[in-house]
Amino acid sequence: MTSPAPLVDIGANLTHESFAKDLDAVLGRAHAARVATLILTGTDMAHSEQAAALAHRHDGLYATAGLHPHMASHWDATLESAMRALHTDAKVVAVGECGLDFNRNFSTPAEQERALEAQLGLAAESGLPLFLHERDAGPRMREILRHWRDDIGSAVIHCFTADRETLHGYMDLDVHIGLTGWLCDERRGHHLREIVGDIPVERLMVETDCPYLLPRNLPAKLKGRRHEPALLPWIVREIAHWRGESETTLATATTATARRFFQLDEEQ
Repeated sequence: MTSPAPLVDIGANLTHESFAKDLDAVLGRAHAARVATLILTGTDMAHSEQAAALAHRHDGLYATAGLHPHMASHWDATLESAMRALHTDAKVVAVGECGLDFNRNFSTPAEQERALEAQLGLAAESGLPLFLHERDAGPRMREILRHWRDDIGSAVIHCFTADRETLHGYMDLDVHIGLTGWLCDERRGHHLREIVGDIPVERLMVETDCPYLLPRNLPAKLKGRRHEPALLPWIVREIAHWRGESETTLATATTATARRFFQLDEEQ
């Protein structure tokens, strides 16, 4: 599976333990598939530091640094100071993964909102874009973003899975949308197939969220494999189909959007 044009995977959890033994092979397969650039997701301090360290060791890798809403109860002044310092690293290109998750509430809504607002403040200070997580919290997320919109720069809702109303609410706030293999799931991806064409191409980016969200409609010979960046061309093919455009057009456009969003040098 090879992309017709270079791709940017904006959400790859390569610090996950499942990649510890074969990371070089994973990166080799991504390169062969023309997934040229990977943004490694930082979900807490340890994983953000690990993502930045990996990015320094490999060309074409960058990192985000933030605290996932599941762990929002851990936010304190010490963590805020450490995150602020990490955001000055040249390989850290976004604040996050941060946001709201009212689906599981591993941290209370109040704790999640406190940690999110603090990280919105860090994004405003640093000028970095935001890599956001939202599940079952669309109205509250939009309310908070609306309050901060004049202070923060670019923002993307990664792994978007919500409905048309939520999608258009984010687009009204000039927020970007990240799509994953959720679209490839015959059990729960149908509504996304109906609204994916609503997203302006200059607001759309693509991601695997690997090792999670392995596309369920992969060819039989690939089923059961851990999800990894080399499979991003399959997701792009699916999105392009439901948008009624070519893979080349979508690949080229989403890569240009991601490079602009994360302020990546064209040579990288």
